[in-house]
Amino acid sequence: MTSPADPPNGAGASGPGLKLLAVTACPTGIAHTYMAAEKLAQAAESLGHSMKVETQGSIGAENVLSDNDVSQADGVIIAADKDVDRSRFIGKRVLVVAVADGIHRPERLIEQVRNAPVYQGDGHEAERGAAPAASGGGKGRSVTYKALMNGVSYMIPFVVVGGLLIAVSLALGGDTTSKGIVIPDDSFWKTVNDIGSIGFELMIPALSGYIAYAIADRPALVPGMVGGWIAAHGELYDSEAGAGFIGAIVTGFLAGYLVLWIKRVKVPKFVQPIMPIIVIPIVATSALGLFFIYVLGEPISWVFERLTDWLGGLTGTSAALLGIILGLMIAFDMGGPVNKTAFLFGAGLVSKNPEVMGACAAAIPVPPLGQGLATLLRRRMFDDQERETGLAALFMGFFGITEGAIPFAAARPARVIPANMLGGAVAGAIAGVASVEDNVPHGGPIVAVLGAVGGVPMFFVAVVVGTAVTALVTIALMSVGGVGRGADADAGAGGVAEAAVAGEAASSAPSPAGAPVLAGVGSGGGTGAASAAVAAPDATAPKAASVSAAEPRDGGKAEAAPEAAEAAPEAGGQVLSGYLTEQTVRERLAADGKDAAIREMAELLAATGKVADTAELVRAAFAREDQGTTGLGEEIAIPHAKTDAVTAPVVGFARSPEGIEWGAPDGTKARLVFMIAVPEAAAGDEHLRILALLSRKLMGAEFRERLLGAADVGAILRVLGEIE
Repeated sequence: MTSPADPPNGAGASGPGLKLLAVTACPTGIAHTYMAAEKLAQAAESLGHSMKVETQGSIGAENVLSDNDVSQADGVIIAADKDVDRSRFIGKRVLVVAVADGIHRPERLIEQVRNAPVYQGDGHEAERGAAPAASGGGKGRSVTYKALMNGVSYMIPFVVVGGLLIAVSLALGGDTTSKGIVIPDDSFWKTVNDIGSIGFELMIPALSGYIAYAIADRPALVPGMVGGWIAAHGELYDSEAGAGFIGAIVTGFLAGYLVLWIKRVKVPKFVQPIMPIIVIPIVATSALGLFFIYVLGEPISWVFERLTDWLGGLTGTSAALLGIILGLMIAFDMGGPVNKTAFLFGAGLVSKNPEVMGACAAAIPVPPLGQGLATLLRRRMFDDQERETGLAALFMGFFGITEGAIPFAAARPARVIPANMLGGAVAGAIAGVASVEDNVPHGGPIVAVLGAVGGVPMFFVAVVVGTAVTALVTIALMSVGGVGRGADADAGAGGVAEAAVAGEAASSAPSPAGAPVLAGVGSGGGTGAASAAVAAPDATAPKAASVSAAEPRDGGKAEAAPEAAEAAPEAGGQVLSGYLTEQTVRERLAADGKDAAIREMAELLAATGKVADTAELVRAAFAREDQGTTGLGEEIAIPHAKTDAVTAPVVGFARSPEGIEWGAPDGTKARLVFMIAVPEAAAGDEHLRILALLSRKLMGAEFRERLLGAADVGAILRVLGEIE
């Protein structure tokens, strides 16, 4: 009897005639999704196989694989940097790799899929990266980074909602007392504060739970969240301070990989249906919870006690030294055991030595204020979600809520935590030297506004200087190591590929079944009807083509080049629904650097009269470039901007015979440069559709060669007219 995963008769070791399927997806669902699809389809055709590729892009799933396609398939390649639903591929050989592998190693993947593990469902997952050469060792790091970003993305709403509700309730309903800023129990604002506290308490379980979810899917969600709750509540393991967000990261990864290990355990068939909903969550939650309480909890409690004793021995030393140490501790883990040790130490000495609490109070707001200030000073370094979180962090910092900086620290700890600590140390030192006093166990500018601080001018000097230090050091570290979230991750080829189009869908809200912007966990679902509705909302919109080696593609068009040329626009014609015209094509760029090229392209677009503010268009394009290079490789760059500096969508094209260094993942210089600019109101599907069409068409080497060799603007337009 033939296994459904076995090659059909006549498709033996030499492998001709295989029926293959593929799914491609990247976190933002733009260029690399379609580049990988085209490369895989081309490779399959050249090797004599048929392949149908489903693309899961930001404009919806296209060329969706049917049940009939799956039943007849000899193997499935999933080239994706976000999770794709594999339940429809049970019993088939499934190879899971990074999207970059689909672009750079398509022939190798087709060879490897013949021996890929057979996917058995949730209980017996096909190994991720089972073919070790497929990822080159970078896949594991990429998965780790994406899991962390997944947790951060889901945590941010809890931080913002909880923190802002607490801040508002303290501002409008709080009274300054010896126990801190207290809200009367019978007041309306106490209820608001309680709601905010619930949101704040849930942020740590959310971080842990969705890290685990990104690693091992739904069965890991419960153990991850329960583990995060345990990490946040030190009373469960006899510690006055919980493990904070660092503990949540630990429990998230422990839960995720524990669930993956349990999934690999062989169990009888009658047990398999209840594994993901009963057995795995119960076993993993119990094991993780007990491990954290009885194994990890004791060291955390020990650290808390020893730090407290150590600080007690420093009270007679230099005020500046004590302020530096307290500032470093306050800013280190923002609510974890180190932070809580410093805070409780200062709070315990409020009545005897208020200067100690004064140093703590100055350092407490520095991390959120510093990170918020950084998002204002260098907005181009941060995506939309981070800039919004930065505004919330500024508000929380004013009210002494250090946790407002946690999303930034969790996203790029190697840069943010040192910057926070340096700023906190500076603020603590200034407050210590100036003998600033705080008579309530609370921090931030709010305590000074409410009259609880002695030495108010120097208190604000300490806060302002510490905030500036944190912001400037954060910016400097991000500039040195690379800009954006991806800068912290050694993500291998897949990470580089993601960075090329990072930020396109930054405003998309994640959902439990969908993928967060920066680190996807997607269901992979989608319907053809829905895709069509998104892909072609009106009759004039460009039409996205399906990718299949069994259907005519670039090669077919290339063979009919003369006919295509006759049908293509003349020199005065229009391409991409009129967005690209003779006015926006330049045969040769004068610029020899990326920044100069972007400025030159912006001036080219301005000639159409659709650019109201050229300088702002350039700024928006630079901001997008700071989020990750738009150099896609294959000598292509597609800088783009969403800005109201343009009044209507417009696309420009120019060539650089010598090439311009654009930071492409494959190291090639950009010789074909497209620039896309759309108004904010049209920034949804329109620019994504243009990007998808360009990316897919430009994967044809013959098409690129003809574009480079076109004699004049008219010839260039005729070649570009084939994009449809």
